[in-house]
Amino acid sequence: MEHPENDAQYTGLNVNSGVAQPPSVNPYLQRRPRRKPLPTASELVEGILKGDVTMLSRAVTLVESLAPEHYNISQEVIEKCLPHSGKSHRIGITGVPGAGKSTSIDVFGLHVLKQGGKLAVLAIDPSSERTKGSILGDKTRMEKLSTHPDAFIRPSPSAGSLGGVARKTRETIVLCEAAGFNNIFVETVGVGQSETAVHSMVDFFLLIQIAGAGDELQGIKRGIMEMADGIVINKADGENINAAQLAQAQFRSALHLFPPTESGWKPEVLTYSGYYELGIPEVWDMIDRYFDFVTKNGYFDVRRNRQARYWMYETIDEQLRRHFYENPEIKSMLESSEADVLANRRSSFAAATDVLDKYFKK
Repeated sequence: MEHPENDAQYTGLNVNSGVAQPPSVNPYLQRRPRRKPLPTASELVEGILKGDVTMLSRAVTLVESLAPEHYNISQEVIEKCLPHSGKSHRIGITGVPGAGKSTSIDVFGLHVLKQGGKLAVLAIDPSSERTKGSILGDKTRMEKLSTHPDAFIRPSPSAGSLGGVARKTRETIVLCEAAGFNNIFVETVGVGQSETAVHSMVDFFLLIQIAGAGDELQGIKRGIMEMADGIVINKADGENINAAQLAQAQFRSALHLFPPTESGWKPEVLTYSGYYELGIPEVWDMIDRYFDFVTKNGYFDVRRNRQARYWMYETIDEQLRRHFYENPEIKSMLESSEADVLANRRSSFAAATDVLDKYFKK
């Protein structure tokens, strides 16, 4: 529209028409391609058995999903992949925060890959109790391994449920083995409740410790020490070598206080440096000796069978819990019972008993 100020009667005034309004959408913006439709269970299995990492990743996403339709597909995929699994060395790796687990996995993984085969790293990442979010930054700390063509790194959020993520991690192990990965690393969130769950799905449990941090005696915990098949002390370099050797002697002395292991294997204590890549072959020689030992005396198969039985009962417990809390009548009853408990009209135990009675009498 013309401006009235440009009329001849207004001498000395001149208003330009201005710049044309640019489009609201960037004309150079390329539309993102639509996400491919969800593959069927048969397509996923076919891709996994061929070693297709993309199909493997999509299958793991379905395993971790909470959607009921995804659960059904993932279980079908796992059942079809199960006959092709079990042919790997499963190694659990734990340690106090700051012990250098991710750095150690990086150098351990490269050492394993030099010997041939493929490696899958399943890292359980801690989640925020408030937001339920996770950083999932393990790949950034495994710089060399994350770019290796024969390595597959998959971080998973704990999401406040160690039991749930442990079951999903065990199912992911089955998928990775079916895809041809003959070495599986499972990294825990750190010393705590997750160790028992991870110990129940691996063949060898490696405990990483550090010296000179003032927690050598703190590390000598009966539970975690009894689960460990090998203890390695990281950061044994420079001025810290003497402290690492002292910690090594302390842990060796502590191991004599425990009863013999069921496998007959005597856990060893070694020192190494993940940052400077010192002592890595010695650590892996220890792990190889362990597998030779338990394979010859038959304990390897005994442990695998025991783990399969353990996860059968764990799955039953989880399904019962889910069925209970997803029941519509129980949901409404829980709300009223919770209100009674908070108003001090009923005790917590009486309210829980009524809800359970209602559930089991259905």
